[in-house]
Amino acid sequence: MSTCTTCPYCGVGCGVIASPDGTIKGDAQHPANFGRLCSKGSALGETIDLEGRLLAPTVGGIEVGWDEATALVARKFSEAIRDYGPESVAFYGSGQLLTEDYYVANKLMKGFIGAANIDTNSRLCMASSVAGHKRAFGTDTVPGTYEDLEEADLIVLVGSNLAWCHPVLHQRIAAAKEARPEMRIVNIDPRRTATSQLADLHLSIAPDGDVALFNGLLAHLATTGRVNRAYVDAHVNGFEPALAAAYATEAAESGLSADELAIFYSMWAGTEKVVTVYSQGVNQSSSGTDKVNAIVNCHLATGRIGRAGMGPFSVTGQPNAMGGREVGGLANMLASHLDIENADHRAAVQAFWNSPTICEAPGLKAVDLFKACAEGKIKALWVMSTNPAVSLPDAQGVADAIANVPFTVVSDIMVRTDTGDLADVLLPAAGWGEKSGTVTNSERRISRQRAFLPVPGQARPDWKIISDVAAVMGWADAFDYTSPADVFREHAALSAAMRPFKRDFDISGLATLSDAEYDAMAPVQWPVPAEGKGQTRFFADGGFYHPDGKARMLPLSAPTALPSGQFHLNTGRNRDQWHTMTRTGKAPRLGTHLAEPYVEIHPNDAAELGLGTAELCVLSDGQNSAILRSLPTDRVARGALFAPMHWTRQRAANGTVNAVVQAGTDPVSGQPALKFGRVTASRFEARWYGFLASAQAVTPLGDYCAIARTDTGWQAELAGASAPADAEALLARLVGTPTGSISIASDAATGTQRLAHHLDGRLSALLFLSPEPVQLSRSHAIAAIGQDSPAGAALAGRAAGAQADPGPTVCACMSVGLNDLKRAIADGAATVEALGDCTGAGTNCGACKPELQGLLLPAPTPAVAAE
Repeated sequence: MSTCTTCPYCGVGCGVIASPDGTIKGDAQHPANFGRLCSKGSALGETIDLEGRLLAPTVGGIEVGWDEATALVARKFSEAIRDYGPESVAFYGSGQLLTEDYYVANKLMKGFIGAANIDTNSRLCMASSVAGHKRAFGTDTVPGTYEDLEEADLIVLVGSNLAWCHPVLHQRIAAAKEARPEMRIVNIDPRRTATSQLADLHLSIAPDGDVALFNGLLAHLATTGRVNRAYVDAHVNGFEPALAAAYATEAAESGLSADELAIFYSMWAGTEKVVTVYSQGVNQSSSGTDKVNAIVNCHLATGRIGRAGMGPFSVTGQPNAMGGREVGGLANMLASHLDIENADHRAAVQAFWNSPTICEAPGLKAVDLFKACAEGKIKALWVMSTNPAVSLPDAQGVADAIANVPFTVVSDIMVRTDTGDLADVLLPAAGWGEKSGTVTNSERRISRQRAFLPVPGQARPDWKIISDVAAVMGWADAFDYTSPADVFREHAALSAAMRPFKRDFDISGLATLSDAEYDAMAPVQWPVPAEGKGQTRFFADGGFYHPDGKARMLPLSAPTALPSGQFHLNTGRNRDQWHTMTRTGKAPRLGTHLAEPYVEIHPNDAAELGLGTAELCVLSDGQNSAILRSLPTDRVARGALFAPMHWTRQRAANGTVNAVVQAGTDPVSGQPALKFGRVTASRFEARWYGFLASAQAVTPLGDYCAIARTDTGWQAELAGASAPADAEALLARLVGTPTGSISIASDAATGTQRLAHHLDGRLSALLFLSPEPVQLSRSHAIAAIGQDSPAGAALAGRAAGAQADPGPTVCACMSVGLNDLKRAIADGAATVEALGDCTGAGTNCGACKPELQGLLLPAPTPAVAAE
């Protein structure tokens, strides 16, 4: 039996049809994706096993019953509140939480504990967008809808590698451009990415050059007569100061040439239907909120907002970042988009909850929250469904801060995470496919996540865990929910009760849903008022949420340039991985594309550091370091580095890149500047390199050890600064003391060693050691594990017979390697479609199509004449 549910990854919010046997396909009826899925969504069925799952509460590593665990958590939080006040406790949640989970946690902290120290990893992806929206619009409103991406004549992608981070939206845009070739796309990013393949113009902007770029655009709009004076006069305040600041800015501070600026400004000014899509490259900055407002200023000045095919559009990273915003799940928000600072808002929410207290001021935002942990100010901490010891900047400092808290609770689905390893109490949460509730995507569309698997062991949904603790703390009546539908109805009823404040968020029309109607609820875009019809888009005719009903343009200054003498570090995501790989790391095919932590570095910089391809690079911020595989490429500029953030200490003990990202934040939003670190880089002087394929799980060893799942077990990339004393002993330490037989091939001339371990006649492990980066067909070595493979063939590192080496994986869905594609191209495949016909690459989710196009020919930036 199949179940319609929603993908748990990015903010696109794709509909999924899932079956208990792991069969996954896109929901053709869901308006976010119309059946499309990315590689991560397609592999969801490979992540629902119970290996490594937390199935019972534990206290100090010992399993206990729920009653004991709940009583302990309630007692410790109550004692901290009694002895140190409500500000001494904190919750840190996740965009992985469902709206119902978020609602209950927010209600407990703000309305019953009486503090606002609840923040989430959504702070890391969209807080600057929230702050920019509130400054401009008066509330956190996303004005547009995904259909605008298909109706626009110009799409500007700013700080957004859409092809990798929001692949289905990228596919929708690619399909629209194919149907309407006159549509133009501009990609603004310091780094050339897979998204650049689709663009008519790629602008390699300087780090934090966005305010200068869009201030320059605003000045250009004014000097060329493109300002919509009627719209501005009727609906906007602050135009003149904003324009004066724009005129005072040197657009060249964007890092772009005069010709590039002229082309872009002409395209934007001359195209009425323009959507400016922005993501983490804008938000994750110490000037992120100003960047958002610089973009919004241009749309307000031209009235290009709230109409089909036009407007600023923030695409969120987390699957339910928007749902968390709706219920006030951030430290500086109240539920229903109300303001903590507003006494009337606080009183209304307290009255609705009938709560004994209400928070009176914003709480600690993520970075400040963990600083307070380090300073001993937080006495009890509850982390829900996230891994801040990896995902936050200064990740080692965050881990140390969590360890400093007297009492820490972690609710998660896994026994082992970097954060969970620091907890006093672990609470088993129900995971995707096991729990039921709602999520809201980047276009304000509420969709159901539905259970299609039994809840394993003693796991419980998060709303239930939180409610049970609240009940023991003395508030049983207020948290007497029996189902997620109960919670959702209260959430909707709160929005109805808050309608006198005339805010944008209104789902009063859903407040009386029956259980059956909730179960059957189709995806719906808010607002959903109790009477009349909700609007699809906002602000075409004004109607902003500042007291005077007008929007505000802000005067903005470009930030000061970063100091020279170090590398600028930009962090981000891989195409096939999600955050800290708790889920995606279980799917072997998702690890085949890029299986270890790496750093992109310009070839000239690599040469100056003495770094060859596949050698190791040490990044340091002066206190902490990370060791990453070097990937020389001109996709990054000189002096710039790019590294993905996914690897944990458990997957790569020294490969957690956020350990070297400083904890700088935007002063308005509190969002960390995760893309703007300053580091030194040097060559890691490895005495040896290794590659291991094993049927057994791998224990991290050595200075560098990056572990990934495979179809036959596990693999590990290895290196060390001092030579291992004994290769057999190293193998035993990596995979356990082996029984069976070991075959060894050594070459004294090259210093290489190859070990094959057989158990019961089958190959159980292969270890290759070399003084240089190991070169062999990894796919063949991995495939040999578990086979009745002769030692000679296994030690050769290649398949027996004439089987060709597929090379590094490019298409994860269809397991197509680089060498397969090169052979197809040599045989005459000259288009992406032809490559798909020959090899299957790109025929499932399509996320690899930009890379296929890049193999066919480098995509030059087309000349776009100024109009």
